[in-house]
Amino acid sequence: MYAWEQIQKTVDYIEDHLSEEIEAEMLAKTAALSQFYYQRLFSRLVKRPVQEYIKLRRLAKASEALLQSGRRILDIALDCGFSSHETFTRAFKVAFGLTPEEYRANPVRLNNFVKPQLLLNYVLVDEGVPLITDGIVLEITRKRLATAQRFIGLTAQEPIAQMPGGGETGVDSLGALWDSFHKMKPSLPVKPDGDEIGITFEGTKSGYYRYFAGAETLEAASVQGCDCRELGAGEYIVCTFEAEDFEHLVMDAVYKAHRYLYETWLPNHGLTGKPFAAERYASHDAATTAMEIWIMPEPKAL
Repeated sequence: MYAWEQIQKTVDYIEDHLSEEIEAEMLAKTAALSQFYYQRLFSRLVKRPVQEYIKLRRLAKASEALLQSGRRILDIALDCGFSSHETFTRAFKVAFGLTPEEYRANPVRLNNFVKPQLLLNYVLVDEGVPLITDGIVLEITRKRLATAQRFIGLTAQEPIAQMPGGGETGVDSLGALWDSFHKMKPSLPVKPDGDEIGITFEGTKSGYYRYFAGAETLEAASVQGCDCRELGAGEYIVCTFEAEDFEHLVMDAVYKAHRYLYETWLPNHGLTGKPFAAERYASHDAATTAMEIWIMPEPKAL
């Protein structure tokens, strides 16, 4: 068994026992490693120390429970492995910048630490062959645009450290950007039944990136208060994937697919991507369960 498989066994165990006390010694035995090597390997593969990872996954579970039930916050805290209301509130405030009570009263989308699927770092699939893992169906193909496609929407700029899926917790401000765009969309010259798109590209200052949320348009004219972006003509690598619902699609599956594409598939094909990535949806709303990531490849520099 590969080392990553041993660590994945403990990641899966943690996810199933978040409400219980979890000792590093027991996890190390499950992985057939000494505590020293287990914790060292876990941190290397998961990018977080094991106890910090457990806390972040408990917070993710608790944040879902806060919105899905009217149960007391203390009961949610205890069910998610926290010893008290105070301990839970303190950890939640440090991670997200607001208390559980504030979050329940005024829900916002949060950047939670996603449970990793380490298989995606080590298994290479051929083009057109679906990879099924951890509730995700993922497939990579190539597509060519004969002519450029134009999109109209809104752009935000944020620190790279706060990029969703990057491992940092906090409020997901990109959800607010999409909400703003959808309020404007009925008044915009968008293509009927055209795709919606989220494009990540370079920021205008060091340490920042920009994100564009928009929809396909047939008109070249600009609209005050809006931006326009294009997918230029040419060949693209397209990663198509599905999840069980929209929340898992945009808060879990998309980050795993990005990581697989950029950290495993492209390097193993001697390719890199130009400095942008486009996430295409039929619509960025609750009915959507499938998405495509489009990147324009170029040979990897020697």
